[in-house]
Amino acid sequence: MDPEEWIAAFAAELGAEAPSPEQIDQMLKLASVAAHSSERIAAPVACWIAGRAGTDLVVARELAETIAPQSPPD
Repeated sequence: MDPEEWIAAFAAELGAEAPSPEQIDQMLKLASVAAHSSERIAAPVACWIAGRAGTDLVVARELAETIAPQSPPD
């Protein structure tokens, strides 16, 4: 079973709508920012928080990027 099939099946079992490919892409971008700014645990938790808050995924990623530690100047 590929990831899209698994996600669709999981959503169906929960009685929820599966995310679109664009939404999945935005979630993965948010997860990437969270994981690379902290530890891997931050990725799924950040997505959960954004979902619980009803925040648009693009807005959530942009916010996460403001929290990410800035690289020191060269």
